[in-house]
Amino acid sequence: MTDGLPQPQRMLAFAAIALAMCISVLDGAIVNVALPAIGADLQVSAAQSIWVVNAYQLAITVSLLPLAMLGDILGYKRVYMAGLAVFTLASLACAQAQSLDVLTAARVLQGLGAAGIMSVNIALVRFIFPRDQLGVGVGYTSLVVAASSVAGPGIASAILALAHWQWLFLVNLPLGLLALAVAARTLPLTPASGHRFDVLSAVLNALTFGLVISGLDAFSRPDGATQGAAMLAAGLAVGVVFVARERRLAVPMLPVDLLRMPVFALSLVTSICSFSAQAMAMVALPFYFEQTLGRSPVQTGLLMTPWPLMTALVAPVAGRLSDRLRPEKISSVGLVLFAAGLGSLALLSEAASALDIAWRMGLCGLGFGLFQSPNNRVIVSSAPRERSGGAAGLQSMGRLLGQSAGAVLVALAFGLLPQQHPTTLICAAAAMLSLLAAGASGLRDPRAALKA
Repeated sequence: MTDGLPQPQRMLAFAAIALAMCISVLDGAIVNVALPAIGADLQVSAAQSIWVVNAYQLAITVSLLPLAMLGDILGYKRVYMAGLAVFTLASLACAQAQSLDVLTAARVLQGLGAAGIMSVNIALVRFIFPRDQLGVGVGYTSLVVAASSVAGPGIASAILALAHWQWLFLVNLPLGLLALAVAARTLPLTPASGHRFDVLSAVLNALTFGLVISGLDAFSRPDGATQGAAMLAAGLAVGVVFVARERRLAVPMLPVDLLRMPVFALSLVTSICSFSAQAMAMVALPFYFEQTLGRSPVQTGLLMTPWPLMTALVAPVAGRLSDRLRPEKISSVGLVLFAAGLGSLALLSEAASALDIAWRMGLCGLGFGLFQSPNNRVIVSSAPRERSGGAAGLQSMGRLLGQSAGAVLVALAFGLLPQQHPTTLICAAAAMLSLLAAGASGLRDPRAALKA
């Protein structure tokens, strides 16, 4: 296997990956803006319309690791293109839906397609870029995700101002077809292990993560504590069986073999803690800006922008640095800056100006951008090349678990402190979580982290 692709095939191959990642990330962000319009058009309540979002996220969660394993078995290009094709066709089905049930089913299919894209994208980056430029590729990947997150609400608002909500899904068709055409000609064919797909492991995986994520989501509802606790307990019970079974397998779907490597396990802990801290702040701050500081929704959107914008600007630079310097140190520095930004947000006064808020949000984005690319580089490079799919799947799963846990912690804080806005406490707790992640990052063996 050659060390990366030659130019210009390398950049064309990455462009295909970037385009597919962009539309899959955008679809997770833009639909939130359209929920009121979708609910009114389909004549369903706000609570029912939430399933348009939940179905997509749940489908991604339960299928990430099985599809990552399929990538190892069949080759990453095949799984990626199949996921992109399913996502594109499901987008058409979403646009044609005339009822909530049909739209929800189409969103499940769309989530399965998005999981096919997300489960192996970092694994493909490892084969597209040379070993000494892996950080560059991971940095570009982080840039695409961050930029898509920044652009999502604005793009959704622009489309809804000019057209019906169905166009939120129809715009995926030309972009998806273009990405498929470019991917077919440029993506590398990676080695296929030929191992058998483990159906029982896939079922246990779906039950474990489906119940855990659904249980965490239930905690965010006012009357969902009992249901959430029951689902979490069931998910953890199934998870014990799942892990015990996976430990006996030569090629497990849940990569317990990778988790035995300290550098990989610490990188995953770092990722979960940092994404949880990010979610805690991102969920709580809009309420604080509007309800306590009296900002309008438009002003709140602008105040939130410096964070993801700075992350998007810094991520490629951090990726390049991680090819030359010790990535675990860059991540640790980034997480300390991230904690400082979160701590400064906890100290905001009710008389804070827009500029005062903006620099604090920008500091959070700077720290998170410095952390993300080097940490992802460590995760993917510390795994054997033939296990890149499992590493990529766990990396995405860590992000989802962290974000879900962060949102639940915010919901619990709001429920326990209904008479006061607990954003100060939430940001302070998020800062402590970021420092915990920095400690885990600093414990990693630099020689293992630099392994490519």
